[in-house]
Amino acid sequence: MSNTIHSKGQEVLCQVLVEARKAAGLSQAELAKKLNCHQSMVARVESGQRRIDVVELIVIARAIGVETREILAVVEPNVLLDQRL
Repeated sequence: MSNTIHSKGQEVLCQVLVEARKAAGLSQAELAKKLNCHQSMVARVESGQRRIDVVELIVIARAIGVETREILAVVEPNVLLDQRL
């Protein structure tokens, strides 16, 4: 069992967010502007250095223009059944 910060699920979440942002044609700076935050925060989220909660995921997904459920559909199969918090 691994810690969630270094888990496969967390890694996939970061990859999905990066791919969704790029597919939307947004740079990190453009997404940060939509989120009213610094580009460095977006970079930390995408690199896995900063975890996000469910509400933040919804806000990020909306800013990118994707449904949260689309992101979760990709991430959920990569979360182990015995995943620790």
